[in-house]
Amino acid sequence: MADTSGEGYLSIGEVLGLLLEEFPDVTISKIRFLESQGLISPERTPSGYRKFYDDDVELLRVILTEQRENFLPLRVIKNRLETGEIDPTGEHLRPDDDQLPPDPDAASPSHDSSSDADEYADPDPTPAEVPASAVSSHPAARHQPAPEPTRAEPTADVVEHDDAAADAPETDDDANEPAPAQLLPGVLLDRTELCAMIGMTDAELEQLESFGIVQRQEGAGGVAVYGDDAVEIAAPACAFLRAGVDARHLRTFRTAAEREASLYEQLVTPRFRQRNPEARAEALSQLRQLDALGSKLRSALTKHALSHHFRP
Repeated sequence: MADTSGEGYLSIGEVLGLLLEEFPDVTISKIRFLESQGLISPERTPSGYRKFYDDDVELLRVILTEQRENFLPLRVIKNRLETGEIDPTGEHLRPDDDQLPPDPDAASPSHDSSSDADEYADPDPTPAEVPASAVSSHPAARHQPAPEPTRAEPTADVVEHDDAAADAPETDDDANEPAPAQLLPGVLLDRTELCAMIGMTDAELEQLESFGIVQRQEGAGGVAVYGDDAVEIAAPACAFLRAGVDARHLRTFRTAAEREASLYEQLVTPRFRQRNPEARAEALSQLRQLDALGSKLRSALTKHALSHHFRP
């Protein structure tokens, strides 16, 4: 049971702190996205703050568990919650996928994904406070230095952590530099959900698919679904489109990535063939190192190739 505050409810940052240990990949943006898709409906204070009660937290746990353990698209989870096939109290049923009802919106071309993207707009007037213990285990902490142990009292102009500010009102500047879209591994989105999460149009997704930049999977009933890799690829690819780069030119990145992957596989395949846990762990570690080295080398080479533009 969630430990609600003295006011009887939790802020979105406090909810994040409760969920991070069980669901390390969850973010404030993810919670807000679930709300935008109608899976959760936290109350609001008169000034616009979200109010999460025990039932809201338990519902979030059920949704995240269904995504992680059963790889269900959000559309399916929402349908099962509404029909009672999933019980938010924890005693939820898991019918077979071949019993899924048809999705009336799966092939609807008239759906305006921009309206879904608008749901990200948030009237909460101040940053959500995330517990310090939760911040240290958050995925974003892997890419940022740990906070100093002593510091002056923060002012209104200081935001101590990126995720702590995720529940603040969104401005035009925020829209220009959005937080990276994230999806729990194994979770599947349908086409509408992917567009809403990335903030792109169906036409943009179609361009990326036509040149093999984003690739779909076939889900239950033949419906196209997309995993966490599609989200990670689609976000920067869409940004390239909006920067004026034609989708066909993005094939250069795909081809280079495939060549790099082939090179790395040649180096680690002998270890994979040993078929023992130690060798596999070493191979995976070597793959990660090679991928990191490749990223650094690629960045350095690109910087060198463009350096003449920045010389005085």
